[in-house]
Amino acid sequence: MKKGSDCTEILVGKNATIDGSTIVARNEDGYGPINPIKFIVHEAKDQTQATYTSVTTGVTVPLPDHAYRYTATPQADQSDGQYEEAGINELNVGMSATETTATNTRVLAYDPLVDDGINEEAMVSLVLPYIKTAKEGVQRLGALLEKYGTGESNSIAFNDHDNVWILETAGGHHWGAMRLPDDVYAIVPNQTVVQNLDLSDSDNFLGATDLAEFVETYHLNPNPDTFNFRTIFGTQDEADAYYNTPRTWYGQKLFNPEIDQQPTDQDMPMCRKPSHQLAIEDVQAFLSSHYNGTPYDPFGTYASGSEVDQQKYRPIAMDRNQCSSILQIRNDVPADHAAIQWVAMGFFAYAPYMPFFTNINDTPVDYRNTTADVDVDNVYWLNKTLSVLIEPHWHDYAEAVNAFKADCQAYARGRVAITDNNVSGDITTALTQANAQTAGEISKRTHQLFDTIVKHGLNLSKTAWEKGQNL
Repeated sequence: MKKGSDCTEILVGKNATIDGSTIVARNEDGYGPINPIKFIVHEAKDQTQATYTSVTTGVTVPLPDHAYRYTATPQADQSDGQYEEAGINELNVGMSATETTATNTRVLAYDPLVDDGINEEAMVSLVLPYIKTAKEGVQRLGALLEKYGTGESNSIAFNDHDNVWILETAGGHHWGAMRLPDDVYAIVPNQTVVQNLDLSDSDNFLGATDLAEFVETYHLNPNPDTFNFRTIFGTQDEADAYYNTPRTWYGQKLFNPEIDQQPTDQDMPMCRKPSHQLAIEDVQAFLSSHYNGTPYDPFGTYASGSEVDQQKYRPIAMDRNQCSSILQIRNDVPADHAAIQWVAMGFFAYAPYMPFFTNINDTPVDYRNTTADVDVDNVYWLNKTLSVLIEPHWHDYAEAVNAFKADCQAYARGRVAITDNNVSGDITTALTQANAQTAGEISKRTHQLFDTIVKHGLNLSKTAWEKGQNL
């Protein structure tokens, strides 16, 4: 069975973005430096009496008669499951699953995790093709969790053009969910983050059918004057302080620099109103960051920090990065081309994001032909290979890499605008072709960077020696 993966997520409400989009974004960090990922699209289909059987747990779940088209970022090697992770369906509903969290032992005593339930491996496949709204995603997944249980603690996010929802599991069969206020963002590291949960307000909060009763029966709420989901079900321990909360601290430092907090603070709020409205570039910068400009940057790029400081906290961009997806549902263009899944593969400190319109019938070959073995003719391995070359000599390559990423971002944003302004006729075919053109150019530029890095790296060998140089 696949080991739990540790990720980093950011959610942004439509009034907190610069263009009125809703955003659900997450780095899938995988369970090792190597966990090859591909980007695909599933066709819509009718499927009478179909079932889904999980490779990891063996659970078999009946499926609805019709599945909507949807994009996904599954594993290339699916011998231990699909793990489709993130995508957007044909009704412009996005789903990102999962962000690994933790349930405290007090809760697990009364609702232990199960071995034959619905885990991360199955969630996107069981939910995204069958929902019309973000809230429906919460309701469908919640019902499945209550019926079949889960063997993991996870956070799952959904968005449509109006709403962002986050669902957090609690034990084997319980869960809580909240609608993100429109004017805030939320950083989600590997811990339970939902705080106030008002189950009387079903427009904004949902939970397992017996959630309140469960908490009361087993005396799980240490502060009965409130119903704080994080306090009741989550953890606040030393591991959180060094592995999780520093990522929240850095995200809030970027988007609310006026607020004074410490990386290990355990009481940072889930939601903040940003000091400025956030753009796609802000989200990408956060997901690609490694405490840049602080003493905790493991690259020591812009601020002095001791070796101890540089290794103190788990960074956001790291060796286990596999695939990052920013699910953006826009409100300033027609619905038939409003949804974009920005995809980066490899190590996100170096990898560019590709904007995929999701009303499509195929994906570019080098995004879907990922192999188990190294092959730089696919995007995943091209970017993974670049990270191996760049990291040992980061300061030699930083200027070239940063210029490459900036150029790709400007090109990608420009291509989105061109496509928005020119799409016509058969929209699905037109968007598929537009994606192919954009991806082709970004891949071309990535191969050019690869060429530059290899040729420059040949001059960095410690064994470089010229005849007569020391005579």
